[in-house]
Amino acid sequence: MFQTLAYYSSVFHKEFVGYTSDKLQKLGINFGSVFFLIYVGNHPGCTPSELTKALQMDWGHSQRSVTKMVNEGFMTKDKCGRIYHLNLTEKGQQAFQVSHQVFFDWDKEKLKALTDAECRQLFELLQKAAMGKKDVKDE
Repeated sequence: MFQTLAYYSSVFHKEFVGYTSDKLQKLGINFGSVFFLIYVGNHPGCTPSELTKALQMDWGHSQRSVTKMVNEGFMTKDKCGRIYHLNLTEKGQQAFQVSHQVFFDWDKEKLKALTDAECRQLFELLQKAAMGKKDVKDE
């Protein structure tokens, strides 16, 4: 077994995608839709441009995904002047709730062997690694 962050990231990603897909397919959404639902659910009335930038997505992929979600009844895309605004439909709100909760449920399952203090330490270290900086005291 590899002792690298890349290895464990890959394992967790694969497991999370599988777990999430099982929970969400009942609602008719896939893993790729989760982040769009969560962003629009947390930022009602956002523009497609804001969504694309926040999710760091390719413009074309983002627009195809939004169009698909509109066509499937999860989201609305309403024009106000020259700008479109995105909102969740009732169906989208239900999917948002499930999508949002799946993150917490998966964490609870995966982290059940850790104490609260170990969980806090793990998240602090992951945040530090994600930022790519050493603490000032470490330099």
